[in-house]
Amino acid sequence: MNSPTSRPVERVAIATRRSRLALWQAEHVKQRLEALYPRLSVELLPLSTRGDELLEVRLDKAGGKGLFVKELETALADGRADLAVHSMKDVPVEMPPGFTLAAITAREDPRDALVSPRYGAISELPAGAIVGTSSLRRAAQIAERFPALQIRTLRGNLDTRLAKLDRGEYDAIVLAAAGLKRLGLGARIRSLLEVADSLPAAGQGALGIECRADRPQIAALLEPLVDAKTSACVRAERAVNRALGGNCSVPLGAFAELEGARLRVRALVASADGRRIARADCEGDAADPERVGDEAAALLRERGAAEILAELVAGE
Repeated sequence: MNSPTSRPVERVAIATRRSRLALWQAEHVKQRLEALYPRLSVELLPLSTRGDELLEVRLDKAGGKGLFVKELETALADGRADLAVHSMKDVPVEMPPGFTLAAITAREDPRDALVSPRYGAISELPAGAIVGTSSLRRAAQIAERFPALQIRTLRGNLDTRLAKLDRGEYDAIVLAAAGLKRLGLGARIRSLLEVADSLPAAGQGALGIECRADRPQIAALLEPLVDAKTSACVRAERAVNRALGGNCSVPLGAFAELEGARLRVRALVASADGRRIARADCEGDAADPERVGDEAAALLRERGAAEILAELVAGE
């Protein structure tokens, strides 16, 4: 990596995926930086990632969430970009050496959303209806509650997924509400799946900004974008994933909420078919979010998560 410099930062390049949602997210960060630093020149560096290219392969089979960030980190390493903007649910829980997560911004709606041309709620779907999702976590929770539905893999960026629905390939699809709302597509949401019914992925709805660990000047620029409440919640959620070795091949949900000085963490681990689900709901000190996440993971293990995870690994 290039050596750090003590000169004031005059220009920054933001590495981003090329999807419309990723570009919106990067542009959002660009505008916030420009508002904070009127003399700062901010540019976008759109890149194609393996995760965007492997559209017909289920994500857990293609190599996991890291497929969406590796090319962006390469651009950071070789100096083409100064920071990268990610959806936090796509960021692996272990950061590669030399990189740091400098900011987690305020969260959008973390819930999952049902999109359908005919049905207003998932409970209205008839037996045999086809529901599309890219997430094992969503699929397992839907299968638990509605075993008569057919759940099929749905890959591609947000616009591609909506187009497949509109062509009649699915009766309904389940997407993150945050992406739809950010792109002005909130009207497509027929109903929101409450957290109790569809526990979100760790970090869902939040944006993360990554930079090189040897660029403290960049981290300092990003400090005003940090949202303390969202950061505490996401840190707790990611701690659950980290403790359980969470990745795309594990149907794992984690969601944290601040309640005063207390942090509540709900988490689950499920079998792929949704027939076995271990759940945890615990509270702890908001000043130590990782500890609360670790406690939730330990509770999941006590309730059968270890056996579920072992079966998932054996079935790969």
